[in-house]
Amino acid sequence: MTNHETSDTAQWGLPDSAVCTAAVELARGVSPVFLHNHCVRSYLFARELAAADGLRGGVDYDEEVVFLASVLHDLGLTEYGAGDQRFEVEGADAAARFLREQGLTHDRVATVWQSIALHTSIGLGHRFGTEQAVCHSGIDTDVAGAQQDRLPEGFAARVHAAWPRHNLGFAITEAIARDTQANPMKAPPFSFPAHVDQLVNDAPRLTFAEVVTNAGWGDEFPQLA
Repeated sequence: MTNHETSDTAQWGLPDSAVCTAAVELARGVSPVFLHNHCVRSYLFARELAAADGLRGGVDYDEEVVFLASVLHDLGLTEYGAGDQRFEVEGADAAARFLREQGLTHDRVATVWQSIALHTSIGLGHRFGTEQAVCHSGIDTDVAGAQQDRLPEGFAARVHAAWPRHNLGFAITEAIARDTQANPMKAPPFSFPAHVDQLVNDAPRLTFAEVVTNAGWGDEFPQLA
């Protein structure tokens, strides 16, 4: 870890156990700056939002697990996490492999996997547990600004000064679209990657009516008024 990274960890109170340090080094080493910055910001926002809800790290939730899930959640958009599945699942699988190698317990690895695999699944991921919910809130806030009004005054500005956005929203859209264009298997129908693929790459828009019609069971889609 460089002196700058050590300073960041101390200044912001980032978890600094051996596994957390290894995770940061991995994510920083394989990710473009915009992506790594997003992952760190997601954790910082998650922690503050949890505090706003009266949740204390190390007491009400496993802060180390939330940190690991946040820092590693976009490995599926890197060469390290490349594969044929949608990026959320590839990232979850890559993170799980890495954390098992680091000696993390099965249950903690499973929680990280769920947090990452479901991080774009609004209305679903947060129902799996406190850590998953805390992680999701931070990621969602950094991308979509969902709960930024609940952050302490000036906090987001300080975080962005330390970890700039680099046009995150559109940079990550381009990264997803690049991968889905190269490998359409990464954009399963009705998924978030499929939406991005359609938006950026003008990929065919499969509808549920087409799925039902082509199923071969003779079901007729209703004619809606």
